[in-house]
Amino acid sequence: MPAKLSVNLNAIAMLRNRRDLPWPSVTDLGRIALDAGASGLTVHPRPDQRHVRFSDLAPIRALVDEAGAGAEFNIEGFPEENFMRLVEEHRPEQVTLVPDDPSQATSDHGWDFRKSHNLLGNIVGRLKKLGLRVSVFADGDPDREALTIAREIGADRIELYTGPYGGCYDNPAEGERILETLGETADIAFDLGLGVNAGHDLTVANLPPLVARIPGLAEVSIGHGLTADALQYGMSETVRRFCRACGQDV
Repeated sequence: MPAKLSVNLNAIAMLRNRRDLPWPSVTDLGRIALDAGASGLTVHPRPDQRHVRFSDLAPIRALVDEAGAGAEFNIEGFPEENFMRLVEEHRPEQVTLVPDDPSQATSDHGWDFRKSHNLLGNIVGRLKKLGLRVSVFADGDPDREALTIAREIGADRIELYTGPYGGCYDNPAEGERILETLGETADIAFDLGLGVNAGHDLTVANLPPLVARIPGLAEVSIGHGLTADALQYGMSETVRRFCRACGQDV
């Protein structure tokens, strides 16, 4: 099956937040994305609300529900208590746990599963009791022992951090090297029974090689590059372009 596309709304929210005005509308553009073929919507509600605001979550939850069967809401973030309360209130289909410090501009690394074993084990157990799918952010490092810990703590999927891959837009040889390490990491995850998502700095140009190397890729979450393209092509056409880059027939 082709990888599904979840549209990350944070960049849209950040643009809205430049002014004390309700546009661009996070929910209106989310609706356009879903109507154009996106399989879900992703948000990362940071503690300072500099991107998606806590008040955005209920309308986005309602929007995904209106879209019907198959549409999913994915909330990602560091599992501190306020984040966990948001997850418990809005019940996304998927929670993606990332090791962000609140001061970070954006996610830039995966979990150290050895050091975070106890923290993640407790959090994942709590989320699984709610019936939620749990994905954990992972570097593209083919470390079988680390990924075994991810499985043992109860994660359903890993999300491959693809920032270094996206950063090689002007260095094809390095991009190919990093792509192979991402693929080897995914191979190990699949062998361990974990699903694989991917996200960060993915584009229409670099997605096809990624999905070709990782044919079992379940989902990609894309915000910055997709929002940038939407300024040029419009949201509907941009979503269709990204869906095609994922291998979907749209």
